[in-house]
Amino acid sequence: MNVFVTGASGFVGSAIVNELIGAGHSIVGLARSEASANKLLAAGARVHRGDLQDLDSLRDGATGADGVIHAGFVHDFSRFEEVCEIDRIAIETMGAVLASSNRPFIVTSGTALVRPGVLATEDMSNQPDPARFPRVSESAGLAFAVQGVRATAIRLSPSVHGEGDAHGFIPILINIARQKGVAAYIGEGLNRWNAVHRLDAAHLYRLALEHGEAGARYHAVGDEAITLRAIAEAIGKKLNIPTVSISPEEAPAHFGWFAAFAAVDCPASSQITQERLDWHPVGPSLLDDLAGSVYFS
Repeated sequence: MNVFVTGASGFVGSAIVNELIGAGHSIVGLARSEASANKLLAAGARVHRGDLQDLDSLRDGATGADGVIHAGFVHDFSRFEEVCEIDRIAIETMGAVLASSNRPFIVTSGTALVRPGVLATEDMSNQPDPARFPRVSESAGLAFAVQGVRATAIRLSPSVHGEGDAHGFIPILINIARQKGVAAYIGEGLNRWNAVHRLDAAHLYRLALEHGEAGARYHAVGDEAITLRAIAEAIGKKLNIPTVSISPEEAPAHFGWFAAFAAVDCPASSQITQERLDWHPVGPSLLDDLAGSVYFS
């Protein structure tokens, strides 16, 4: 299959490219910079120059593809509402090209806000309050499932971890701990994150591309529930700094813009995904990666 991939040189996207090429697919990766283009060429992919705001480039990339994986996102939380709108327009632009073709179109969403406080499953809709969380990639992408597109959504865990993770949630927590001199959690630290290794996530993208059903949601979840206290303790141990509890009132000063993510309780299951796509995560757990040298070399 000839697959157009956005975000193809990123942490998750590069793993997807390697997974697809290893399975015999041909990849065209969207590249904004020369560095990204060189990374794609080195991996054996072809380069399509452009970015998520270059709509003509997105149309051209999707037009020539047998399937599209949208793994790109502008990771600038200082203008989050704006970049979410860029994401929505990019999805709608590529989806319109694929209409009535039955070609696969995979968009990327998340598990964190599906149903905070309970075990999130694939059959739960993801409809967060747009005033609080304006990213609508899942609903924008799945809307094409009734327009003749084999549109699916992959919900990534809050922590997609593994070698090369430089900008994810775990590096953010580690950097805050280094700056503050303590590894903190909020209250009792019993709120939970789910997590997945990047290679397991990449494998799921391939299975969804090859076998996914129109309108389906799939969970890239390896660890269902890891407490933030356990994560903070692992970070504190590796940095040789104290692990401390802080109050919810102290959290904004300690975590800054990341306070809401440090407080979210988002356990999630991937049982339905595993059953439907025969996907079985086999990579190291998040705590295994934190205990090793992946984040502390």
